[in-house]
Amino acid sequence: MAEQFRDILETFANSYPGRDYTIEIICPEFTSVCPKTGQPDYGTMTIRYIPKEKCVELKSLKFYMQRYRNEGIFYENVTNRILDDLVAVLEPKWLQLKSSFTPRGGISTNVVVEYGEK
Repeated sequence: MAEQFRDILETFANSYPGRDYTIEIICPEFTSVCPKTGQPDYGTMTIRYIPKEKCVELKSLKFYMQRYRNEGIFYENVTNRILDDLVAVLEPKWLQLKSSFTPRGGISTNVVVEYGEK
């Protein structure tokens, strides 16, 4: 199933591959499903990366993120899966993904994963 999600992501050529710069993308309406309770989880995904040859195309990223809307998956797993997919497609110099989920039962959760060296 993860491969089907990854296939949605599209890229375009980085016009400045010789320059290190950071792209930050904020997805404030992320939704998935708790695999234990079946209740929806809501959060914000913040992607920061230093591109090499490719950048992610935003419309495809939006559709990719929407695929998780009915996916039963733990916070830690979805954060790592998205990082793995973005790294596989973009091959960036560095990428960080922070997922910030809204409180449930008085507990909010943030998960931060990184790839490469900044």
